[in-house]
Amino acid sequence: MSPLLPPVDPSVTAQLVAALTPRLRKRLDAGVAKLAGRPVARDGDIVRLAVDDDTDLELHAPGGVVTTAEAIRCGCLLAPDCLHRAAAASAAPVAEIPDPVAGEPSLTKAPRTAPPTSVPVTTSPATAGSAADDAPAGAVDPAPESATPAQRTAAAALHDAAAAVLEAGADGAGAVLQAELLRAAHTARLAGLPRAAGRAVAVVTALRAARDADPAHRLGDLTTALRDVLLLAHRLPEAAGPELAGLRGRVRQPYTPDGSLRLYGLFAEPVLTSTGYAGTVTWTADAAGRLYTVPDVAPGGAARTAGSADRAVRIGDTSLTHRELSRAGLAVSGATVSPTGRLGAGAGVRAVRAPGASWRAEPLDRLWAVPVAEQIARALASDLDVPKAQDTGLAGDTGDTSDGSTQPTAQDGRDGRDLLFLDVTLIGTVREAAGECLLADCDGLTVRLAAAHDDPALPDRENLRLLALLAHGRGPGTRLRVVARLTPAPLPRAVLLAASHPTDPDTHVDLGLDRLRRADLPAEPTAGTSVGAGDARPAPTVQPATASDEAPVHLLRRRVHQAASGGRRVLAFPGSKESEAARLRRYGLGTAGALLTALHATAAERARDPFGRLLPADTGRFATAWLGAAVYTEEVDRALCAAAWGASSPGLDSR
Repeated sequence: MSPLLPPVDPSVTAQLVAALTPRLRKRLDAGVAKLAGRPVARDGDIVRLAVDDDTDLELHAPGGVVTTAEAIRCGCLLAPDCLHRAAAASAAPVAEIPDPVAGEPSLTKAPRTAPPTSVPVTTSPATAGSAADDAPAGAVDPAPESATPAQRTAAAALHDAAAAVLEAGADGAGAVLQAELLRAAHTARLAGLPRAAGRAVAVVTALRAARDADPAHRLGDLTTALRDVLLLAHRLPEAAGPELAGLRGRVRQPYTPDGSLRLYGLFAEPVLTSTGYAGTVTWTADAAGRLYTVPDVAPGGAARTAGSADRAVRIGDTSLTHRELSRAGLAVSGATVSPTGRLGAGAGVRAVRAPGASWRAEPLDRLWAVPVAEQIARALASDLDVPKAQDTGLAGDTGDTSDGSTQPTAQDGRDGRDLLFLDVTLIGTVREAAGECLLADCDGLTVRLAAAHDDPALPDRENLRLLALLAHGRGPGTRLRVVARLTPAPLPRAVLLAASHPTDPDTHVDLGLDRLRRADLPAEPTAGTSVGAGDARPAPTVQPATASDEAPVHLLRRRVHQAASGGRRVLAFPGSKESEAARLRRYGLGTAGALLTALHATAAERARDPFGRLLPADTGRFATAWLGAAVYTEEVDRALCAAAWGASSPGLDSR
């Protein structure tokens, strides 16, 4: 996938690949690899790709996106029936299909924003009685809405295309299989299934990253996206009522008037996605602790992320930048707000700068007063309602702008319920496969705090290294107030977004935008300096972390990931499957052992015709077995995460 090319609509890629002859389809992957290293030049809305020394290919992208097949023109003699047009469309990034808020209407009936305390909603008997009296006599409740025939057909097409991708794995899912999945995504979008369409595009994006050996590729992201597509396709045909509305999703959230708001800056975080979007999201809170966001996300890379932090927010006439707003306040009149707390920027919105508040002062201090277990339960419940985009940064919802246009925004449908507000004591570091993590004590739990972004253009990783110095001599036992985002894992783990300043607790550092310096750290104690008894800091009491091998779910998870990477054939080979299933049963995970056995059995199952020749594998049965194993590992991981934090685990019925 070439980031220099403009994004191409999924339907365009599917149309161009479908028009190829069988002979050219076999050469499509080689054609994509050939174009990957060719020079690209941009002239306004036209991007020129040099196919060879004498032939150029043009992509017309008004608005930054190629929306029709005719917008890709090749100068070779075989055009328009040449291989180059389909290869260029397959090499370009996939245009983002808006990824809607899956829980809108929310299947868990959660509030729009996450207040610091739970307030039960009650209905007075008088109100209930009057509502019953107003109902016409003999009225019959209408039957719940069910999926239309077009939606069932689209779900079946998505299932077949995703099953074919799973059959081949990332190694074998070339441009042809990707185009079939994009065609199914386009069909789903036309049938009114934007959530499934968006997840299908996420699968294609992850496949291209895997095949291009992109350093940002994560196998877990591909597995999650593929699981979401198969799960949605499986549940949609039989869903009805609120469940169907949640599974379908919404392309755009409505913005409703919310009167006047007095907001206090909380923190700002960068957004950098593999689909070509970048920017900044600033989080604010009102006096009641409800969270609101001000996004600025558009096509671009890491340079735009850094630049957007110093760009004025698009609300009213205020000149505050995102970096300034994260530490100041905002008084808004005529505000419009989406169900997830995103502030609109319509023509009638007015905003002026106002004083901010420290994290240790009201009203922001109440965010840290919520018990950690309650925050974890809230974050896990929110994760059930939100499809996991592999970038975890692009909402696909469109912001309300003054000129009536739409603008992609930075949240992925979340309303801040996945944020954690923690008071921690740094106690050390631990090295993981992805890099070094901070170890911190939080109410007696050893929490791993990792960097939110690994891109070298962002300061997350370097800031984490400097904070690690606090745990290795420059102020051991340093207490920090942090904002993090939960990472479901068998051990308490989260990614750091912001932290209080090491030497000034009344200010904070946005770890993805601000760069810490060594001068910001406490001075190192000089040799011979004695510490008074009153200044001594007792070592924190830390409970031993639960070893991850006590619940060997990784045996099943590893096979799920292997299938997503290498396809069905890697699970068909003889191996240690019996011993792995037996080990799962010994630990009381009988369901996991049965799922692992069924996964291997369906992978190796091949029927023969009367002449003894192998028949094509049953991709549907293998996809069903794989989906069951993938959903099971996700739910067990969620339960282990809740147990590690000492919180209650939400059930699967919340989906």
